[in-house]
Amino acid sequence: MVERYARDEMKNKWSIQAKYDAWLKVEKAVVKGWNKLGLVNDTDCQNILKNASFDVDRIDEIEKKTKHDVIAFLTSVSESLGDESRWVHYGMTSSDCIDTAVALQMKDSLELIIKDVEGLMSAIKKRAIEHKKTLMVGRSHGIHGEPITFGLVLAIWYDEISRNLKNLKQSLEVISVGQISGAMGNMAHSPMELEEFVCQDLGLSPAPVSNQIIQRDRYANLMNALALLASSCEKIAVAIRHYQRTEVYEAEEFFSKGQKGSSAMPHKRNPVLSENITGLCRVIRSYATPSLENVALWHERDISHSSVERFTLTDGFITTDFMLHRLTGVIEKLLVYPKNMMKNLNLTGGLVFSQRVLLELPSKGVSREDAYKIVQRNSMKVWEDLQVGKKAINDKGESLFLENLLVDKDLREKLNEDEIRACFDYDYYTKNIDNIFARVFK
Repeated sequence: MVERYARDEMKNKWSIQAKYDAWLKVEKAVVKGWNKLGLVNDTDCQNILKNASFDVDRIDEIEKKTKHDVIAFLTSVSESLGDESRWVHYGMTSSDCIDTAVALQMKDSLELIIKDVEGLMSAIKKRAIEHKKTLMVGRSHGIHGEPITFGLVLAIWYDEISRNLKNLKQSLEVISVGQISGAMGNMAHSPMELEEFVCQDLGLSPAPVSNQIIQRDRYANLMNALALLASSCEKIAVAIRHYQRTEVYEAEEFFSKGQKGSSAMPHKRNPVLSENITGLCRVIRSYATPSLENVALWHERDISHSSVERFTLTDGFITTDFMLHRLTGVIEKLLVYPKNMMKNLNLTGGLVFSQRVLLELPSKGVSREDAYKIVQRNSMKVWEDLQVGKKAINDKGESLFLENLLVDKDLREKLNEDEIRACFDYDYYTKNIDNIFARVFK
């Protein structure tokens, strides 16, 4: 499904053509390195750099016989050259070519993912500033707590995604390494200078030490970073799905003209994109475990990691790229309903102000235990009144909780009417939003 809708920019980075292009790029860089070290003469070097090519169909044909993809590739390349073909893959093992080439693909792909994440952060920041003071109810355990703003929710999303961005940039450094160290990593057939030249030419760092492969903890680092990013993105998608629930209806995905929500129920407007994102994030996370298991290979290498990486790298990058663009679009077009947010904020008859009242009493000499009893008994009465259908807000615009507090004798001995009413001020809960935003968005 994702492959069908995947963006060409990322999909093309993991095509068969792109794979062999990267292999050839590495092989040419090694030839240049040998030329610099004096083994390959200038004429042979230039002929290889100019003429070396491959044919994908021919590689497939050869591989049916050799059962070895690198040998099939090298045979196809040699057919495009003359005697100078003897210098192609000189002193190398297959993984010198493959792992260094995959590092190029991962590096280019991760740089694109980083741009995707920066785009997502930009969209979240814009909406956060837009709704910095948009009041809504905060929830814990799914139950109404205290007033917050939708901008604060968005600021939390932004801050979390920014940590993911740091993880990805760290992973970019970890995976941007190559090797030309030979069959067992001992550099017996190629000098260290060759590896350093090749990696510099390709924009990579040489692995400080390797055996026959680049160590797979580097790949696991990358896939864990993508998995953690997916968890944060799913967190956002799940929140949006909750906000779109009919009973909540504080925000919803954009519903375009002509869009249909159900084959049976014409009224339906479903959070299908957020649900899709949730599923994609589960898939992305699933690649972390096999990547971790790839770290433990036999001795200097085995091939058990190879089949895993044919899925995890290709699908991991393509799916993450697709998911990030879908989530960014959801955020950019998200429909937000401040009036419904305020309606829900008033749903419990002022109970969201209970802590404010609680905190006023100790300053009047009341113990915390007694203060809690006073506030809780008035709160519980509100729940009872709501259960029998009493209005949360009366015709005067006053809440059930305020009504109860104003006639509570124990409370009135400590707080006058103005002091009680002052506890029902929404501005009290937004007074530090500007400071929080300054700290988050710097």
